[in-house]
Amino acid sequence: MNRFLFSLVVLVTLCSFAANAFGKELIREFKGSESKNTTEFEVKAPWIVDWRTHGDYPGQMAVEVNLASVTGEYLGKVFVTKYVDDGVKLFNESGTYVFQVNSSLANWTLRVEQLTREEAEAYKPKERIE
Repeated sequence: MNRFLFSLVVLVTLCSFAANAFGKELIREFKGSESKNTTEFEVKAPWIVDWRTHGDYPGQMAVEVNLASVTGEYLGKVFVTKYVDDGVKLFNESGTYVFQVNSSLANWTLRVEQLTREEAEAYKPKERIE
């Protein structure tokens, strides 16, 4: 019986370490096919936006996503594409934000995910071929 309890304690301890090691946490997910401002979301640094676009008219579709404060102040471009595409962008500022999405003939998904410091330090942006 003692051996069973010891094994259980070890298993619970390992699970708690594993939960801390994989700290990426979904904060919000937004989906759509039209131009709009998303609802606000609050996030602490570091965080990423993992984005995806798809549609039936590659080359004719267009998606542009900008980051803004809740008061509407423009804070920067997240991405622009005219094709089926995906990507990830890292942010190192905490705050409450909205995305300003301009979309034509495209569907889009934006996932806001909280990272641990270790995950952010290991983040390497992929090189884009233009």
